[in-house]
Amino acid sequence: MPTTSMIRAGLAAALLAAPFPLWAQSETPTATEDSQAETATATADADTVVATVNGIDVTLGQMIALRASLPQQYNQLPPEVLFKGILDQLVQQILLEQSYEGEVPKAVTLSLENERLARMAGLAAAEFLETAVTEEEVQAAYDEKYSETEGKEYKARHILVETEEEARSLIEELDGGANFATLASEHSTGPSGPNGGDLGWFGPGMMVKPFEDATMALEPGSYTKDPVQTQFGWHVVLLEETRDKAAPALDEVRGEIEAELQNAAVEAHIDALTEKAEIDRSGADGVDPTLLTNTELLE
Repeated sequence: MPTTSMIRAGLAAALLAAPFPLWAQSETPTATEDSQAETATATADADTVVATVNGIDVTLGQMIALRASLPQQYNQLPPEVLFKGILDQLVQQILLEQSYEGEVPKAVTLSLENERLARMAGLAAAEFLETAVTEEEVQAAYDEKYSETEGKEYKARHILVETEEEARSLIEELDGGANFATLASEHSTGPSGPNGGDLGWFGPGMMVKPFEDATMALEPGSYTKDPVQTQFGWHVVLLEETRDKAAPALDEVRGEIEAELQNAAVEAHIDALTEKAEIDRSGADGVDPTLLTNTELLE
């Protein structure tokens, strides 16, 4: 359990970095206070006023919203301690706001607008996702991702060199009976070279496509008769063996699949909204991108 000083410091940082201690250690409530609290709880809602500061109300809803934004670590605090700390914080913020003289700074207004936009966009996305992905789509994505091909793994070695000529020369040595691992140790520029070019086991999607395609086309024990080019250079690939990997149960990967489908659904939804909208970005054409760091414009 955090100490009182740690609680004060941590909650202060979380609640907009207020500079003052938030509360003293709470007192043990009396039986009468407990009874009153139970009665109040039964009738409280988000609009319940819990405090008034120079005529400005602080509601239970404000406290709940602020509590929801706190880090997970605050779940361990006793409710009465957290309640008092949050209420004190809101009271202090109102006092500080009321003490400020002058108009609301442009930076604050714009930050609040950005925050509102972000929260409303998140709310709209969450609402859209409630019906965006069906169980049938999840099952179809699972079937496609974990088909027979997806369930196979490959164990291979490779020799990586800089030029096609070097790779062809190595293939000629292999045709003459040279040991693949030995050639890899002597010539490969890749990190697996010292280990005889051993890449271990890997599945589909783990290697760059030209390399993957060449590996999948081989029979166990054979090597590529033509060099394979990737962005890393030229490869000679030896497929040592393959094995079938049992596909995971749908429930084991459901979260991953749903996340992928939801991301795709949101992107498509945004694309559709964009296509229907009237968007004019011409005002940005003459703006210097480096102005993004010029906070003086917000003064």
